[in-house]
Amino acid sequence: MKTILLLEDEESLNRGITMRLEKEGYHVLSAYGASQALTLFQQNEVHLIISDINLKDGNGMCFCQEIRKTSGVYLIFLTALDQEIDIVSGYDMGADDYITKPFSLMVLVSKVHALMKRVSGSETPILSSGDIRISLHEMRVWNHGEQVQLSKKEFQLLKLLLEHPKQILSKEQILEAVWDLDGQFVDDNTVPVNISRLKNKLMVNEIQNVRGMGYIWTKDVIKG
Repeated sequence: MKTILLLEDEESLNRGITMRLEKEGYHVLSAYGASQALTLFQQNEVHLIISDINLKDGNGMCFCQEIRKTSGVYLIFLTALDQEIDIVSGYDMGADDYITKPFSLMVLVSKVHALMKRVSGSETPILSSGDIRISLHEMRVWNHGEQVQLSKKEFQLLKLLLEHPKQILSKEQILEAVWDLDGQFVDDNTVPVNISRLKNKLMVNEIQNVRGMGYIWTKDVIKG
C-alpha cells in the first residue's frame, strides 16, 4: 500500500482529503503542522507528499525545501495562493504539481494516481552499484551508508544511468528521459553540467564521458 503524507492545517479539509484518499486505497499520514509532518516523513516510507503552503507553524515552501535536502519524493502543493509568481515559486522549490484552492477532489485524486503510477512503474525499489545505493520509492541516495543530497533532476539522472549500466546513453536520450517530460527549457550545457554536479556529489568515477557518444555508468548494478 502506497503512503501519502498530507500536510494541511485546516482540520475539516484534512479529514475530507484523508477519507477520500483512503477510499482510493492509500495509507494517509495526516499532519497539521510542518514540524509534525517532518517527523512523520523521517519515521515512515512516504511515496507522495501533499502540502499546504500557508501554515500556522511555518511555511509549506520551507517544508518542501527541507524535504528536498534529502529526498526527491513526489510532492503536490495544495494552496489558496494562485498568483503566477506563487505557482512558479512552488515549482522552483521542487514541487511536482500545484493545485489552487478551491479545488475538485476528483482532480486531486487524478493527479495523485498519475504520480503513483510513476512510483509503481519502477521495476525494483532498490538499485545498488559498489558503494552507491538508491531507493526508487523514497527517492533517496546513499554512498558508503551516508545519505547524499541530490536535486530531483540529479536523482532522475542517476536513476537513468543505473537502470542502463554499461550502456552508452546519448545526450539526446538523457534529455528526453529526464527533462523533456516536464516540458522544461534546456540548453546544450544542461546534461554535462548536471553530470558534473552529480559526480561531485557522489564522489565516484563510475560515470564516464564517451567522447562524441554520451555517458555511461561503468559498474554492474544489482536490482532488488
